[in-house]
Amino acid sequence: MTWLITGGAGYIGSHVVREMTGAQPVVVLDDLSTGRAERLPAGVPLVVGSVLDRPLLDRVLADHSVTGIVHIAGKKQVAESVERPLHYYRENVDGLRTLLEAAAAAGVGRFLFSSSAAVYGMPDVDLVTEDTPCLPLSPYGETKLAGEWMVAAAGKAYGMATASLRYFNVAGAASAELGDDGVFNLVPMVFERLTAGEPPRVFGDDYPTPDGTCVRDYVHVADIASAHVAAAHRLTEDPSAALVLNIGRGEGASVAEMVDIILDVTGHTGLPPVTGPRRPGDPARVVAAVDAIGKELDWSARHDIRTMIESAWEGWRLRHPDVRT
Repeated sequence: MTWLITGGAGYIGSHVVREMTGAQPVVVLDDLSTGRAERLPAGVPLVVGSVLDRPLLDRVLADHSVTGIVHIAGKKQVAESVERPLHYYRENVDGLRTLLEAAAAAGVGRFLFSSSAAVYGMPDVDLVTEDTPCLPLSPYGETKLAGEWMVAAAGKAYGMATASLRYFNVAGAASAELGDDGVFNLVPMVFERLTAGEPPRVFGDDYPTPDGTCVRDYVHVADIASAHVAAAHRLTEDPSAALVLNIGRGEGASVAEMVDIILDVTGHTGLPPVTGPRRPGDPARVVAAVDAIGKELDWSARHDIRTMIESAWEGWRLRHPDVRT
């Protein structure tokens, strides 16, 4: 049994690859637009190419006798998706459709889809359950929701066991060399400011939360990876599975709390944050309900906030050796 992991040379994908290679053979497909081949463990085959390339997909599935797919490849910047919506629909929706067509033709029986909490939009609830209405606010979120629909429909039509995993806010690194290269989320954005000797920015301090800043559910990328292994095992054991599950810790941390921990971990306590106006579309609170994933996969997150930040900082310093501490 071999699993194809698309986007396996990226930040999240490489963690999933390392976690899964201990359980079964893995092959990676990645166009290396944001991934790096050196992230992959020795001996893991890498095919460089796009999920939009149907002939390539047919060859990979046949040559490696693929029986399951973890689809992580895709575009994931919310702001960019607003500027380039058709590009996002092509990469994320057409790419997934092409991959599902190839999977169905090859008789692949298991399909695990990397989704996002962006499908929920601005939920006005204390805890976001899988039944919370999905009202995405960006083309990125729309493509993830459309992807979930396609995966579910293909599963029913072609007899695939399926799971869509809705990631909340991913941070940290299992090892320094696997750290996040992007600067699109809170933790690396604060690191970038500190590295430049500038104070972190906080967008809005007048939200209806305990300290006035937005509250989010942050989950360690190593926990994301272990959830994929648990889901892959479930799909293998249960050919009728059709799951949609949140991946989070079920606990919220405010932006102000996160910044305070980052300043302490990095030794930059002399650069207190500056507060600016709210960003459009930022909900006050988005925290996952995690009962379903615990019940369905017997899984729960193991890492705390400080561990996430400490590991992320190690990775940042590896890639920025001149950073002040």
